[in-house]
Amino acid sequence: MSLLPPLRPPSSSGWEELPPAAHRILHSLSTCTSPSNLSRILAQILLHRLHPNTTIASAFVNACLALRRLSPAFSLFSRLRRPHVFLCNTLLRAALLVPSSCAAPPPLLILSHILRSSVAPNNYTLSLVLKSLPDLPGCRMIHAFALRSGLASDHYVRNSLLHLYGCRGDMPACERLFDEMPAREVVAWTTLIACYTKCRRPGDALIAFERMQYAGVAPNRVTMVNALAACAAHGTLDMGVWIHDYVRSRGWELDVVLGTSLIDMYGKCGRIDAGIGVFSSMAERNVYTWNSLIIGLALAKSGEEAVSWFSRMDGEGVNPDAITLLGVLCACSHSGLVEAGRRVFDSLLRGSYGFRPEIRHYGCMVDLLGRAGFLGAAVELIETMPFAPNPVIWGSLLHASRTRGESSFGELAARRLVELEPTNVAHHVVLANLYAEMGRWREAEEVRRLVKEGGLRKDAGWSFAERVG
Repeated sequence: MSLLPPLRPPSSSGWEELPPAAHRILHSLSTCTSPSNLSRILAQILLHRLHPNTTIASAFVNACLALRRLSPAFSLFSRLRRPHVFLCNTLLRAALLVPSSCAAPPPLLILSHILRSSVAPNNYTLSLVLKSLPDLPGCRMIHAFALRSGLASDHYVRNSLLHLYGCRGDMPACERLFDEMPAREVVAWTTLIACYTKCRRPGDALIAFERMQYAGVAPNRVTMVNALAACAAHGTLDMGVWIHDYVRSRGWELDVVLGTSLIDMYGKCGRIDAGIGVFSSMAERNVYTWNSLIIGLALAKSGEEAVSWFSRMDGEGVNPDAITLLGVLCACSHSGLVEAGRRVFDSLLRGSYGFRPEIRHYGCMVDLLGRAGFLGAAVELIETMPFAPNPVIWGSLLHASRTRGESSFGELAARRLVELEPTNVAHHVVLANLYAEMGRWREAEEVRRLVKEGGLRKDAGWSFAERVG
């Protein structure tokens, strides 16, 4: 789904009118492979006064982009009294494509130079700037400029504003802008659905999807991917099945993105058997496809099947990532597969998968050992891991200790939770109850007194779905 119009060069590039020096410079740019040569080429451009030529300037910006060095490009750009808007957009696009570590000029700085040069930005300019903004104040500023300049009515600009407001969490502004649109095409509807889902409002996303059907706007693949994400988050299997039927009735090929979205939906809605069917029908799969399948099996507590598919993944030469291993370990934990989980975790510790375990993997392993009753081994793992244990890890140990009636381990976990989150009343209550169960009444009363005097509150818990992201 593109929120940007096509970037079109000026209708006449003036290639035929370029002097011989310009052709030599263009050749140098096309063959330049070292960032150190950019300064020399820039000096040649300035020496021959070719920097105002849009063809030369654009070629230089693109060469800088290819080498991930935009400082020389902005140096040339800042020398132009009145740059062509195509060049402005080329530099803006380049600034978005390079990583922040490459010291690219901020898009707002480029826009500021454009406006000082009395160059009129077009719809592509504002769409690019909006795509780069990290916060709502910048979005509102560009929105106000778009209203003053008459560009707010352009559907590319409107959709970019819609996307930015929603992705930055200002859904009231996103909804207001959507409602004010005189005509809403598929990109606008899809953007609204995606923003609701991102803001953890999957129910509203599905309502918007239904409204889209009533409005007679045909969904595209991107719409369906976002609607499936909402179904997965909301647990709405019926709508997910309807989308799958729609895809089949239209003869759409199950590409990697759409197929993976279907597997994810079926797994999170409790129909991993249907997800396996989708997986088997896909001609192409990537690591995200395998992850969706393995996590779905973990949620279904089908640990042995998850381990089997993980082995098959390895056999097919697909490299797992951190989420894959998280899914496998959680599947082993939920199914009591201690030895299988240990083998996977030991391989992870050895670096067999190309990366080291994160704190989340340690958390899954602690959960696995605790559920199986190996509380001593769980504590040993916590004490030897290269991370400071977080509340999730101590919470896993506490839950396992309570389930197994192991008060000493429970006390250890509860005390650590109180130290990490002293304002969470739930930890204090559990600790007080543990003391009472152990007959340590004075300590129990002391903890309850602290709760009463401190005005503490209970914090929200966590879930497996949050753990795997």
